[in-house]
Amino acid sequence: MTDDSLTDDSAPAAPQKLSRRGLLGLAGAGVVGLGVGVAGDRGVLAATATAGGSTTGGTSYPFFGAHQSGIVTPAQDRLHFAAFDMSSTATRADLIELLQDWSTAAALMCQGKPVGEFGAVDGPYDAPPQDTGEALDLPTGGLTITIGFGPTLFVDASGADRFGIASKRPTELTELPHFPADDLDAQRTGGDLCIQACSDDPQIAVHAIRNLSRIAFGRASLRWSQLGFGRTSSTSTSQVTPRNLFGFKDGTANIKAEEPGKVSTSVWVNSADAPAWMAGGSYLVARRIRMTIETWDRTALSEQEKIIGRTKGEGAPLSGGTEFTAPDFSVLGRADKPLIDTDSHVRLAHPDSNAGSEILRRGYNFVDGNDNLGRLDAGLFFISYQRSPAQFIDIQMNLAKNDLMNEYIRHVGSGLFAVPPGAKKGSYVGAGLFS
Repeated sequence: MTDDSLTDDSAPAAPQKLSRRGLLGLAGAGVVGLGVGVAGDRGVLAATATAGGSTTGGTSYPFFGAHQSGIVTPAQDRLHFAAFDMSSTATRADLIELLQDWSTAAALMCQGKPVGEFGAVDGPYDAPPQDTGEALDLPTGGLTITIGFGPTLFVDASGADRFGIASKRPTELTELPHFPADDLDAQRTGGDLCIQACSDDPQIAVHAIRNLSRIAFGRASLRWSQLGFGRTSSTSTSQVTPRNLFGFKDGTANIKAEEPGKVSTSVWVNSADAPAWMAGGSYLVARRIRMTIETWDRTALSEQEKIIGRTKGEGAPLSGGTEFTAPDFSVLGRADKPLIDTDSHVRLAHPDSNAGSEILRRGYNFVDGNDNLGRLDAGLFFISYQRSPAQFIDIQMNLAKNDLMNEYIRHVGSGLFAVPPGAKKGSYVGAGLFS
């Protein structure tokens, strides 16, 4: 599959500059005629993707390509995830223009460059800076920006086809089912659009979402967002397995970028799948999982290991071996009971318990202060990518019904998004949807 097969050349192309509305968003509401208006002689509408800025230091990943970065890219240490709703007055043209502007700005930021022609410090002195400036002098930080489309972008809650794209909605892109014990907060669930910004520097990830939110002004507004730290899975064999807030290694058996067969089979939407514009893309599931940290911390180590199905230190399966030894669910212990409990997390999440289904996990820890009872508002911001949402649904339904860990967690936020393939230079993410 080549890059050329992923984006229809008949689709509207993205100008290599921010639109006037995008620049007005950067300048803030009510500044028409100030800054943007008075700087016409300086070419303010030419905020090109060659704008100056520091590109030295740190790892950098291209924004344009066959697939969007931030999926099989080696998982960075920090996350800022945001879901957006389109304005009730937004048109199809507004949506296309927003995606063009986001793609242009994302390409700049992934190169370590400021947004806009003038960036944070070189614009009109009497107008707000085009770039917020907190990433000045920082390296690229391995920034990736990944954009997805929610079910309500195609057909809203009232059944309206606001942007003339209902006929192109993937059949599988529907609201996730209600899983047993779900306790979802509507204010942390859903969204027309999402942006996942990952970086090895938290300020760079925040900078990306902050500036893309400004660009969206008047066309889309922030619905909910989540900061994450300490990746909870490895997406490359070059990475060690991290630990989650329960203190256990997480993601030992995750799909890795160095497994092209699994990635092609389980992560990327294939050309034979429908709709055609999603070929080379993936489906993103986000779940905000609250952990009852205080209860877990009072649980005996033996019980913790029984619940997970692995040792806490090495991360080896309770059936024996080392971290990467395949679990043997047939091994029996005392009273002829399986050494790995039939309702342990490892067993229920394993492909053998889910008709072979696998997903690529890319989650993060979060701690958002405490609640009104003084308990930590902490847990796992789970993110997974899969060729079909059914892969996640089958695994999660199995876990939600039987997992011993359910006593210590609550799913309080959720989202499902179609992540289109990457964009070619000169185009924009999602262009194939509008061809």
